[in-house]
Amino acid sequence: MDITDIVSTEFETFDGDARAAELVGAFRETKAKALVVTEDGEYEGVVTQRRLNSTHVDPDAKARGLVWHVGKVDVDDDVRTVARLMVGSDAKVLPVFDDGDLVGVVTADALLAEVQPFLRVLTVDDVYTSELVAASPDATLGEVLHTLREERITHLPVVEDDEPVGVVSLYDVLDFTARELQRGQGGSPGAGAGNTRGKTHGGFGERAGGLDRLLDIPVEDVMTAPVETTTRDRRLDHAVGVMLDAGISSLVVTADGDPVGMVTDTDVLRALTWTGETRLPVQITNVDLLDDVGREDVTEMIEGVASKYGDLDVLEANVFLHEHDETLRGTPLIMARIRLFTDKGHFVGTGEGYGAGHALRLARNVLERQILEGKEYGRTKKHPTEDYWAKVFGWWLSGARRRR
Repeated sequence: MDITDIVSTEFETFDGDARAAELVGAFRETKAKALVVTEDGEYEGVVTQRRLNSTHVDPDAKARGLVWHVGKVDVDDDVRTVARLMVGSDAKVLPVFDDGDLVGVVTADALLAEVQPFLRVLTVDDVYTSELVAASPDATLGEVLHTLREERITHLPVVEDDEPVGVVSLYDVLDFTARELQRGQGGSPGAGAGNTRGKTHGGFGERAGGLDRLLDIPVEDVMTAPVETTTRDRRLDHAVGVMLDAGISSLVVTADGDPVGMVTDTDVLRALTWTGETRLPVQITNVDLLDDVGREDVTEMIEGVASKYGDLDVLEANVFLHEHDETLRGTPLIMARIRLFTDKGHFVGTGEGYGAGHALRLARNVLERQILEGKEYGRTKKHPTEDYWAKVFGWWLSGARRRR
């Protein structure tokens, strides 16, 4: 099942010189999940609303400095590949290419809507996160942000007297604080959508005091209520349908009325990435440059990195090789880049050496340092059972494309 029928050709494009204020205005007017940034007409990357709201971005900052280099997909890629890259890139929107040309974008909502009919063979229990972390209604935004950061989660149920009364997400908090800070500075930096240049209104002065006051606001003033719930025995297609219909990305899972976990759209996407393969999927660009090592050697090298981190699930690995003109005793200087898409984000290691083997080993060393220095492990997701594989392979490998 490929994504041909769910690619959206309607997307906003900005030049790298566009100001952050313009991007903010476009997000508000179009409700887009991401904006595409180009340089001289060529695709550069995407800017997400989460990226804009995650820090206090100068309204005059250039779009090129805000881009997020998410995974790219081809128009005929299957939905499993797209789900892998969404989870690995931590992005709900990916650019879609056809013969090297940008032709559209694909969103997580569109992908989940496409596979929803086939999810009836699974239940919420197959994918949900059972270790519940919750907040009370009187918890402050500062406390909630600390919990989200420490637990490495994006959604937090709000519980009072063992009853779920709301849900707050990282995006809710960031969007709220950004809007209130901008309002406190005399107005929001509005701008038109598309490539039309807009003007900013209001100033961006000292924000520390305002931010401190906002972080003391109780979470019940920001949370989404009433809360949508589901149960562990519910069919997964029903749970996904509730999220899509309500325009939300998570449900609180209950048992006898008590909250016991959460299921998010990312949990469903992650479930779509599981396969029965025993070898790590590795894509190698310019494989002809593998002079002193073979494809199997590269796969084993990357699997070695993955095996050192028990709760780091590598969804896909991309290796790019480039040959420079310089040589040493007839051996060319090679640049190797290893990119791992994992359930905890994506990591990149680059190295240059004489011969592919030398370059790859240096890139691997950089990759390992980045993983060690740049990540805190979250909870280990439950691994699928043999029954799960039997159910998934039944619909995934033989499922026909839906008629429209």
